[in-house]
Amino acid sequence: MASGRVTIFIIDDDASVRRALGRVMAYAGFDWKSFGCVEDFLAAIGPEDTGCIIVDLIRPGLDSSDLKKQLDAANLRLPLIILTANDTEEAQAAAREAGAVAYFRKPVDSNALLDAVRWATLSPSRKNAHESL
Repeated sequence: MASGRVTIFIIDDDASVRRALGRVMAYAGFDWKSFGCVEDFLAAIGPEDTGCIIVDLIRPGLDSSDLKKQLDAANLRLPLIILTANDTEEAQAAAREAGAVAYFRKPVDSNALLDAVRWATLSPSRKNAHESL
């Protein structure tokens, strides 16, 4: 799947949400791929893939903490950006447990989401330089 460029992986069981987020990513110049469930994403991802994951917190099948465990087991280091329509203390705790780099309530502000994607996809050397400023 790797193209040598950063790819934004969108996982949401709602096809209209996947299309909308894909349009936002494409407009911003990102390559993107979408999946209806975590299992489909895990079957398609490879160790050479770079980018980040935008994932709905509540979906059928594996949840975001399961996704984090699967990524860790496969030694894949893709940052998670979690979206949810149900912003509760439990949802926030689940996002923290999954190691999310960002957490947004739906409907998400496109500019804020893009800021999080840009930050999450900075190379480690650029991110470290940026954080030391």
